Amino acid sequence: MGRLLALDWGEIRFGVARSDEGQILASPLTTLTRRAGKRFPMPQLLALLEADPVVGIVVGLPISLEGAETPSSEAARALAADVGRRTGLPVELADERFTTSIALDAVREMGGSTRGRKADVDALAATVLLQQYLDYRRAPTP
Repeated sequence: MGRLLALDWGEIRFGVARSDEGQILASPLTTLTRRAGKRFPMPQLLALLEADPVVGIVVGLPISLEGAETPSSEAARALAADVGRRTGLPVELADERFTTSIALDAVREMGGSTRGRKADVDALAATVLLQQYLDYRRAPTP
């Protein structure tokens, strides 16, 4: 099967997670950061992929609570297309609603603080995104 990588969309930070070889379990990897008004840090992503190859990428699609696309959705779609072109890997979009709030709740539930840990929370949000994607793919179809 091979590993998958997930990018949790953000205006400044992109949480990154990856799966195990069997595509069963997601784990946080890192956070990529771009400066305001700058492009996505593609060289850092390509370096990650060179160091630890994957067979596909999941990009979080930010949509509104009502399920409608937003201006960030367009940017995430453009990023997914660019990542696919630059890596030659299959890229899928996945609904990322609530990934950050689930990550924040998990940290608090374990008694941790999120103060000063935005990058950790973003990587954990990418893990939630990827785990939901993996679980959905494994679920039996009715």
